[in-house]
Amino acid sequence: MIKHLIFFLVVLFNCSCLFAQWKPAGERIQTEWASKINVGNVLPEYPRPIMERPDWMNLNGLWNYAISPLGQAAPQEYDGQILVPFAVESSLSGVGKILGDKNELWYQRKFTVPAKWNGERILLHFGAVDWKTDIWVNQIKIGQHTGGFTPFSFDITPALRNGENELVVKVWDPTDKGPQPRGKQVSRPGGIWYTPVSGIWQTVWLEPVPAKAIVNIRTTPDIDANKLTVEVVTNEKGASDKVEVKVFEGKQLVAKGSSINGVAVEITMPADVKLWSPDSPTLYGMEICLYTGNKLVDKVESYAAMRKYSTKRDENGIVRLQLNNKDVFQFGPLDQGWWPDGLYTAPSDEALVYDIQKTKDLGYNMIRKHIKVEPARWYTHCDRLGIIVWQDMPSGDKNPEWQNRKYFEGTELKRSVESEAIFRKEWKEIIDCLYSYPCIGTWVPFNEAWGQFKTTEIAEWTKQYDSSRLVNPASGGNHYTCGDMLDLHNYPGPEMYIYDAQRATVLGEYGGIGLVLKDHIWEPNRNWGYVQFNTSKEATDEYLKYADMLKGMIGRGFSAAVYTQTTDVEVEVNGLMTYDRKVVKMDEQRLKKVNTEICNVLK
Repeated sequence: MIKHLIFFLVVLFNCSCLFAQWKPAGERIQTEWASKINVGNVLPEYPRPIMERPDWMNLNGLWNYAISPLGQAAPQEYDGQILVPFAVESSLSGVGKILGDKNELWYQRKFTVPAKWNGERILLHFGAVDWKTDIWVNQIKIGQHTGGFTPFSFDITPALRNGENELVVKVWDPTDKGPQPRGKQVSRPGGIWYTPVSGIWQTVWLEPVPAKAIVNIRTTPDIDANKLTVEVVTNEKGASDKVEVKVFEGKQLVAKGSSINGVAVEITMPADVKLWSPDSPTLYGMEICLYTGNKLVDKVESYAAMRKYSTKRDENGIVRLQLNNKDVFQFGPLDQGWWPDGLYTAPSDEALVYDIQKTKDLGYNMIRKHIKVEPARWYTHCDRLGIIVWQDMPSGDKNPEWQNRKYFEGTELKRSVESEAIFRKEWKEIIDCLYSYPCIGTWVPFNEAWGQFKTTEIAEWTKQYDSSRLVNPASGGNHYTCGDMLDLHNYPGPEMYIYDAQRATVLGEYGGIGLVLKDHIWEPNRNWGYVQFNTSKEATDEYLKYADMLKGMIGRGFSAAVYTQTTDVEVEVNGLMTYDRKVVKMDEQRLKKVNTEICNVLK
């Protein structure tokens, strides 16, 4: 009894010390989840549910950090501690400092590999780091990565030693001083532009894998042929290798298939297969096994859904978006995915789910994920809850002349060779890491004219690389006759000022109804919306007025619409919810009723 009490007191003391060393930076508003953070157990959920192994180690928590001028050697002393994985500019990092393009951010921590992993290869995973990352283990450089939105990993086994190991990470992020994809980040935030996000902003973790292992899976459903194709990428190929895939509904095995010689596994699904949709988001579990000479060498758990995204002309000659060969009006909010306390990073998995669930509760069937890529778990939550996702490429570089209200076959942005190479590399990586998530229905390579270049070529490449989804070539223009849809932006009310008889015509942004709730704002002044109202009833009435206008335009040709936006973000106050997620600003029942009507109008 006394031993147990002593142990409990030691644990309590250690936790108290950790909390004493960390507190949120600054005095801005926070979500309710920020107060629940345990620095010894930050974002503890498995970070990659689409390809899961049982053993892993979370490296989130307090690390040492230092900010030093660009080009200097690794620091001998650190400035303090930072809570990973929150960006250095965020409140939850405990630092709250702007990095800037003239500095580099250094991280350092110690870790010990579990003894039971002996004989395995050890992978070091980063969910996302913005933007250029260099990594050392035990003063041995193990890799470098550029890109702010996609996961990457390195085999660190040769650099490891028995007992304690040292991990050092260096990050440089030019924010808006470089051509790289960056989304809404700027050096001087204001209006529709937000605080920079630099450094580690998703989970860091270790994973033991066998010498011969599964590296990636690429799952493609075909509901017309009633088959599921699973491409399994391995780190090595051998003549005696075999891949076996089992498909489960709950715990019941319903289908299976296998292949050799590195070819994809093709699986015939049951005759009574259940299709995925927002109304019925059926997911099938998958077990993927790699055999060498009939010996099981690796196994991962995954999931898949049977669904189809396409377009088809209706009886009135209007090109409609279809899900599972049926017309569906896709309707949802513009979702920026920002947090007052964590910036790019939600303070908890519960918080990450909240925005998606609230979107469903309000009667929407779609989310446009706006010029940001979320952690893997966000897409899994969309898969499980049943919401269609339009995935934007995070914009970067510069704007040419923007001509939203006409077809603009004029001069596009001439990117530098470096800028174009960065865009192509990062867009491919985004598609690669998100390919197998059933929720994603549309790729959006460009937003308005920002960074828009070689539009037809990029749209055609995207469609060729992933023919299972739709391509929205440029949401809001400039408009070129390519891809699957013409996308118009109009504020505040909906308007159909161009119509495309050959592609689906969609309203990619409208709304922006502003309402300031003074105890829930980022700054006391500078608050901004496309239109401003003083009460929830006034804002709700305006929303319903726009909804009635939109309903009238569906019969004339609109096939989807996106309302701006899910939440307030910094000084933007046009969210359905406040930035701290503590208040839904409009009448939820009235919104749900009209939103449901809009989503069902083509059924």
